[in-house]
Amino acid sequence: MASSLICGETQSRVSSVLNRDVKQFGKKYMFDCNEETCWNSDQGECQWVSLEFPGSVKVSEIKVQFQGGFSAKTCRLEGCPKEEDLKVLDCFYPEDDNSLQSFPIQEAIAVDKVKIMFENSADFFGRIIIYSLEVLGEKAS
Repeated sequence: MASSLICGETQSRVSSVLNRDVKQFGKKYMFDCNEETCWNSDQGECQWVSLEFPGSVKVSEIKVQFQGGFSAKTCRLEGCPKEEDLKVLDCFYPEDDNSLQSFPIQEAIAVDKVKIMFENSADFFGRIIIYSLEVLGEKAS
């Protein structure tokens, strides 16, 4: 059974934060289970979120909740084991709305790090707003 792979030891990074205001729009707000808070990227092409797990995992599903008007039209999931280069694992295509959307990952290979690239933002300036991001799967044996 797939469960959340994001834990206290998971290291996260983001491409940018709106006006560098991490207190109001920082990355931690994607994972706080509070529907009032969000990560808000600054403007620019191809925003991203990177996660490094404490051990090898197999990602089976991505769940994401954008703010309508600030979603990505195309998302690319990249991943790799430790000390290797990222490679494309899957692509998915969110709707431009406020709903929690779920995207099954076709081939779950063991990775230590994933990067979700948010391409072609619905926003003219390339901003992305995410209220919730979940990465589901299992620990690799």
